[in-house]
Amino acid sequence: MPLAVYVLGLGIFTQGTSEFMLSGLLPGMAADLGVSIPDAGLLISAFAIGMVVGAPLLAIATLSWPRRRALVALQAVFIGAHVVGALTPGYGLLFATRIVSALAYAGFWGVAVAAAVSLAPAARTRAVAIVASGLTLATIVGVPAGTVLSQFSGWRAVFWSVAALTLVSLVCSLLAIREDAGTRDEKTTVRAELLAMARPQLWLSYVITAFAFGAVIVTFSYLASVLTDVSGLPEQWVPAVLALFGVGGLTGMTIGGRAAQSHPIRSLTVGLGVLALASAALAVAAHSALVTVALVFFLGVAGYVTNPALQSRVFALAPGAPTLVGAANTAAFNVGNTLAPMLGGVAISAGFGFASVAWVGAALAAAGLVAAMCAGYLQHRTPSSADTPLARTNA
Repeated sequence: MPLAVYVLGLGIFTQGTSEFMLSGLLPGMAADLGVSIPDAGLLISAFAIGMVVGAPLLAIATLSWPRRRALVALQAVFIGAHVVGALTPGYGLLFATRIVSALAYAGFWGVAVAAAVSLAPAARTRAVAIVASGLTLATIVGVPAGTVLSQFSGWRAVFWSVAALTLVSLVCSLLAIREDAGTRDEKTTVRAELLAMARPQLWLSYVITAFAFGAVIVTFSYLASVLTDVSGLPEQWVPAVLALFGVGGLTGMTIGGRAAQSHPIRSLTVGLGVLALASAALAVAAHSALVTVALVFFLGVAGYVTNPALQSRVFALAPGAPTLVGAANTAAFNVGNTLAPMLGGVAISAGFGFASVAWVGAALAAAGLVAAMCAGYLQHRTPSSADTPLARTNA
């Protein structure tokens, strides 16, 4: 596997850390900025909004760019936004920098996947998996490390660290990635891809994606507050529990990657069913630190076991839209990432307490389960390309 593919994974790791790091920083950020924790939680939604908008727009805008130039430019914007975020004295400007960061990160995702495929055409599935593993590593290592750093040096130090690590990734991109690492296929037009996406099953899959990711992210977003304020866990243990969630996520991705090869719908229904049960159990048992810690691991497993099926099915359902179908799925993930923390904040502000976010997660998972069952029914009535070897190749 070319070194450049691992460099792309490094870029996803550094920027992916920023995507999820606020879950361990919310209490300190809220106190420093003079806002409530639910309002601080909206910074997570701000990042997701940028991902929703940026994924499809930048996928189109960078189609004709030389890949290395696009990767470096997007990382430079990401770094600049984090420097401004680290220096800002107020909530409003920080909110804006989160949106800008996400726009750049969404664009980087699309370009990185295209570059990985062009760099290793004979092993494209493995190359994409290596790039995507950067995000899993971010939840296991980056987020807990950021939480520890914030406890000693404040949340702004975490922003500076992410900017510095992304600068390292930018330099590595310049050194390891060829300027001609994948350019636009002139035979593929935006109009042709849009026409290829006109399938009800594809859009139902996007709905499932939004529900599935929203179901896990709503609890994860406020997990630090649940652990300290409800479970009574000492603050210094929070990074370890966040890392445990990441280990659960990696376990779920491994299981889901195998299950999605032959049973994509079944892996979705089972995963979403377990996620609904784990979320409800956490809401009920949140006052017990020991039980909560155990459930956090299962939440990570159930939350990410559906990911391979969600990622691979959309490419199988619309093979004629290789660029936009993945970008739209990234947007769908972040629709859930946008709305779910907002719903969690509403539940907290209504006086139901931090544990109520797990009930929100259970409801979203149940909705996703219903949608997945509908997808299974439609697939049974009209077998689609999602059942072909292409789906297994991309799983």
